[in-house]
Amino acid sequence: MSWVSQDGFDLRFDWGTPGVARLAPHCRVFVVVDVLRFSTAVETGLTHGLVVQPEHWPLPRSGVRSGYVADGSVPGGPSLSPSSLLVLAPGERVILPSLNGANCALAAADTGATVVAGSLRNASAVAKYLGGAPGPIGVIAAGDLASNGTMRPAVEDILGAAAILRMLPGTRSPEAAVAEAGYSAEPSSLVSSSASARQLASVGHGEDADFASELDVSSCVPVLDGDVFVDASR
Repeated sequence: MSWVSQDGFDLRFDWGTPGVARLAPHCRVFVVVDVLRFSTAVETGLTHGLVVQPEHWPLPRSGVRSGYVADGSVPGGPSLSPSSLLVLAPGERVILPSLNGANCALAAADTGATVVAGSLRNASAVAKYLGGAPGPIGVIAAGDLASNGTMRPAVEDILGAAAILRMLPGTRSPEAAVAEAGYSAEPSSLVSSSASARQLASVGHGEDADFASELDVSSCVPVLDGDVFVDASR
């Protein structure tokens, strides 16, 4: 099937890496929203003063990686759990491999577009930054890719996308308008009771949902510059 990628609208919305591919022909900016947990981890790492590098998951077999790989393989070490990154000293490089958010961000970067990591924590800051960006802007909710390749739409990513979309100027595609309608001024209870949060709680990371659902507590604007994110608010 040939897809018409929401042509004619300033703001567009889709899901996962397939959504990046559908919007890629026309979008000059992509906002990747993976609230639990990639986008939140990127914001937290940058705010803590780390050098944050996204990486594909599964990790590539070749290539030399210099830095702490945040895959949770070291007990007490860095992982995608945002608070775990605080064990690292400011200035250190952390590599964030992620099946959902990082894969989407790297796919978007491959199109030549500007790539921003958005979350609930930095929604207003990201929207302010994007207000002067050339469009069209594609907002990508990362969702949850299962091991069998199926995509589960994730409510927390809708909430994050909506928190950003509601503050952006411009015409909305129907897809973006429906996503924006999912905005909640008090996302905490929705995120904490979501399927993603329950899954994280079952493996001992229940606190991640509470941390990730804090709305507009960060001024950090993570923009991908080469192979690392930088804080465009600085």
